[in-house]
Amino acid sequence: MNDRVCLVLKLGLIDYKEALRLQEEIFQGKKEKRLKEDVLILLEHPPTITVGKKGSLKEILVDKLELEQRGIFIYEIGRGGKVTYHGPGQIVGYPIFDLVKYNKDLHLYLRQLEEVIIRCLRGFGILAQRRKELTGVWVKDKKIASIGIQVKSWISMHGFALNVNCALDYFNLIQPCGMEPEVMTSLTAILKKDVKIEEVKESLISNFAKIFSLKMERISLSTLREKLTIKLFIHKS
Repeated sequence: MNDRVCLVLKLGLIDYKEALRLQEEIFQGKKEKRLKEDVLILLEHPPTITVGKKGSLKEILVDKLELEQRGIFIYEIGRGGKVTYHGPGQIVGYPIFDLVKYNKDLHLYLRQLEEVIIRCLRGFGILAQRRKELTGVWVKDKKIASIGIQVKSWISMHGFALNVNCALDYFNLIQPCGMEPEVMTSLTAILKKDVKIEEVKESLISNFAKIFSLKMERISLSTLREKLTIKLFIHKS
């Protein structure tokens, strides 16, 4: 029986800054050996633009003040990749994984994340694939999922964004991953019908279990924080 356990935290619509703080909290718990399990967070964000380490504010096509007036905020963050958009109807996945368990192989880890999404989409009748030298998941010439990670002390942060039924016109605000906005697509756009977010989340969880050989355990946010706090107390006593 596999002894690798992944705690699954399914959340709803969460502010980007709050989610980043949660990732950092879990990262610190893993770094200090207070939390041995890996963690997968699945959530959605309000309309948000993030700029990765390879990105530039020049790839944002709308004035910052105009964005703020529309309630869209910009975050420059430590993940790889360029500029991307997050919003309702898009599943964002944050795997906080100890990559020491996975042979410290970042290339393999990225390919495994792509494979999780590819198999998930296959379950909805969509044939997706990788594109050479381009991280992410594609359906023909359209991009359906973006991936950008950050790894410190061999612990991963950030992750992927899979477009399910999000409003694709928001991508017109940016050059997503340095490309033209029209390159982006979604499950709903491809299938021409509504797709339930929860069904896609469940498929992602199932495929994470298969690809990473994990035992998935559901957990609430309060239980996770209690788990971290209890272990902190034990650690300091």
